[in-house]
Amino acid sequence: MKVVKITAVWCSACLIMNKIWNKVIEKKPIETISLDLDFDEEESNKYTPGEVLPVFIFMDNDKEIKRITGEHTEEELIKILEEIGD
Repeated sequence: MKVVKITAVWCSACLIMNKIWNKVIEKKPIETISLDLDFDEEESNKYTPGEVLPVFIFMDNDKEIKRITGEHTEEELIKILEEIGD
């Protein structure tokens, strides 16, 4: 499994979630592809990120299995990883 994380430097929720995600992957190492909506526009648009940032797309064999947007707690992210079988 891997996670595609789409954020933007101007997004305050993204800055918060970057810190939280770093804590999550310390406990549950998982491949993460980090994209910036502005700097990686072409690659980001392949995932149709939508209007709300950040976007976390959980992938298995390059197939999207879950998508979440906005702010979440560390506990919520760990629970999601456990539910989808990290």
